[in-house]
Amino acid sequence: MTFTCIQCGICCMYMGDYIEIEREIAPFEYIGRSVATGTLFDAKVDEDKREIFLERTWSCKHPRACPFLRPRGGKVVCTIHGTSPAQCKAYRCVVMRIFSPEGDLVGKVTGALALDTGDSILRAAWEKITAGTRLDGPDEEERIRDRLEARGYRIT
Repeated sequence: MTFTCIQCGICCMYMGDYIEIEREIAPFEYIGRSVATGTLFDAKVDEDKREIFLERTWSCKHPRACPFLRPRGGKVVCTIHGTSPAQCKAYRCVVMRIFSPEGDLVGKVTGALALDTGDSILRAAWEKITAGTRLDGPDEEERIRDRLEARGYRIT
């Protein structure tokens, strides 16, 4: 299943607790550090994002956000996407967005295959679909998708 980032920035709003800028080594080039592991990584600000990276006001207002995160238009973008560390490349905040047959967003499934919904009908369907199964199997995402779609939900 292909994950498509909608650039909401939510996943990285607390990454400042996990990613730090160790030092600048050249204009728009940094040594970053993963706080949890102490692992260093090279970070180069993407050429098309250098102007927004220079604007520090947003970062000051959001001190716990990843230091490489910036707003652009109505989205929030990673300014080092091309050189982001492995932990960022592997992260998937949402693996499914679930829409009702009428087209309303009624829930989402996180990368850990947990359902986030306030819809009682979807919750009941989810509990039937996942009852007695391990949610860490290699085919679980596809199985869940198929079963939700069979109940009339649209999944993106």
